[in-house]
Amino acid sequence: MSAPDGSPVGAERSIGQLVASATTELSALVHDEIALAKAQLKQDVKRGAVSGGAFSMAGAVLVFSLPMLNFALAYGIRTWSHWNLAICFVLSFAANVLVAGLLGLIGVVFAKKAKKGKGPQKVAASMKESAGVLQNAKPHPRPELRGEPAPAAIEAVARSSS
Repeated sequence: MSAPDGSPVGAERSIGQLVASATTELSALVHDEIALAKAQLKQDVKRGAVSGGAFSMAGAVLVFSLPMLNFALAYGIRTWSHWNLAICFVLSFAANVLVAGLLGLIGVVFAKKAKKGKGPQKVAASMKESAGVLQNAKPHPRPELRGEPAPAAIEAVARSSS
């Protein structure tokens, strides 16, 4: 078994090796957080695309169906009820507006879901939590080297980092 930097476990590592190992692990953590942010943003963009598609469909239905549906529905109402033709056209238009309104509501629902996406906020909270853990990390006490007391410089570094 070996440590992340390749040295055997239990062997004493130099300060440089420890710093290199910590830097490598911190870099991997940052890369993982960035990958998580990208995945969450991709999901939010997908919801936004569905919302935009629904709004586009609502507009297309309204534009392309008005002439054809208005005439068909108006003449159908006239045949069924014998009302004035103008009233039949108004009812036909109201039906088209109702369909477009329903599609617009679907678009609004998906837009709100996309807006409520907590992707970047989750990543930011995770990064702050990781930074808080790293700031509060204290070095493990090291055994005396072969019975000799540790040099004053090492003790000062140990005190300043805790």
